[in-house]
Amino acid sequence: MAAAMTGDRSRPGMASARTGAPPELAVRLVSALLALAVAGVHVADQGGITALNSPAWMGWAFRVIEVGGVLTALALLLPWSSWLGWAAGVLLGIGPFAGYIASRSVGVPGDHVDVGNWGYWIGTVSLIVEAALVILCAGMLLPIAKSAYRQLLQRRRRSGKDARPGRPDVPATGDMTRAPGPPTVGVSTSMPAEKEPT
Repeated sequence: MAAAMTGDRSRPGMASARTGAPPELAVRLVSALLALAVAGVHVADQGGITALNSPAWMGWAFRVIEVGGVLTALALLLPWSSWLGWAAGVLLGIGPFAGYIASRSVGVPGDHVDVGNWGYWIGTVSLIVEAALVILCAGMLLPIAKSAYRQLLQRRRRSGKDARPGRPDVPATGDMTRAPGPPTVGVSTSMPAEKEPT
């Protein structure tokens, strides 16, 4: 119990490093349920598991989303897939979201009757579920990406490549010293003093 309150990361599924953050297991479960909800909404929109939307390419795209939702839920629940499940969740949410926006705004090939049909309730539910999935998964994926980037920089420093890739004038150490270049003239970084009331 004390480990969960102090943010001990030694036990998976316990509190994260941020104080008061929900345990990763809870976020994984909610994300997996959202992935299954994305699949379920697309099954409902097609009219069931055996139905196929018209045009055929859209029906098969729905099938890919449905199968992808189940696979994403599994990837989120498996403990060995730390970044894979989160990345799949982001993709599963962004793809149908962008497709729905395109079908309602400019239209998609073979389906111009839905242009302007923003009141379709299943589509609205789908947008909400997909947005929630993207927010949760991206929020969990960003710290993993930052950590991987830090590790990459540390490996580069150890191997003798001390500058950031593509920017030899910027130090990789993270200190805020000024990089070499022309001096700045007439630029003040201090804040003007406030006038005291009289």
